[in-house]
Amino acid sequence: MFHAGRMRFPRASELKRIRKSLDITQVSLARESGVSQSTIAKIEGGRISASYETVVQLFETLDRIGSGRKSEVMAGDVASRNVVTVQSSDPVQTAIEIMRTAGFSQLPVLRDETPVGSISERSIFNILRSGGTLDEIKDMEVSAVMDDSFPVVNENTSMSAVTSMMSDCNAVLVARRGRIVGVITGTDMLRLI
Repeated sequence: MFHAGRMRFPRASELKRIRKSLDITQVSLARESGVSQSTIAKIEGGRISASYETVVQLFETLDRIGSGRKSEVMAGDVASRNVVTVQSSDPVQTAIEIMRTAGFSQLPVLRDETPVGSISERSIFNILRSGGTLDEIKDMEVSAVMDDSFPVVNENTSMSAVTSMMSDCNAVLVARRGRIVGVITGTDMLRLI
């Protein structure tokens, strides 16, 4: 990525672009590099000229982080890209039809593009077992019967972190810049074996 041994670093003005391409916050870069977040913000904003040592320290840290991620499997590498969702305002019948035709037992529930819950065959069966009828619930909004939302991770989250989350949930949503771009389920995890 960078060539520290030959002292060929990008210009300091490129710091923000490179940091964002690695999806690293200023706070994370500060923690990893030992350079304060306020200094990083001032460098990125062009409000100060950083010393050579500071620039070297920041770019070497970005290089180390970028290199470390290449060998590790990330959430974005494993996630299924065709995320099938249902809106919280949709009728439960819509969710049932989507699950049946897509062959899924659960769906993320969104309000516009924001994850707000999940719906599963199990949650629908639980309502039926507690005395509800399919005729009663099919016209209800999904929001009335949904469970908690699946966790959302960045696409650069390590699969070791995702694996530990999967012990408490059935799926993990994967986001890029705040937008859902994938989902990881148990089936996706089995592909890693």
